[in-house]
Amino acid sequence: MIGLIRLAVFGFIGMTAAYFLMSVYSRSVERERLEKEWDGDPAKGDDPEARDAYIETGLQGYEKSLRRKLIWLVYVIPTVIVLILVYLNDT
Repeated sequence: MIGLIRLAVFGFIGMTAAYFLMSVYSRSVERERLEKEWDGDPAKGDDPEARDAYIETGLQGYEKSLRRKLIWLVYVIPTVIVLILVYLNDT
């Protein structure tokens, strides 16, 4: 039983680190995509305030996107797999 608790604690720590890293990376990729989209369209101009507003608006849309929500699977999938393995091992 102690082994299972230890696995759960260290697993949660590992999944939290993976979630944090994937979340930061995904947001960075989205920001880079928005910056390239702005820089690729010369009609948008060179106004830094407008560029920042465009990027922030795009990132607000990203916060509500499916891609951001799918990162939560970092917690769900390993937990389900471990529970299935524990169940199969006990039967």
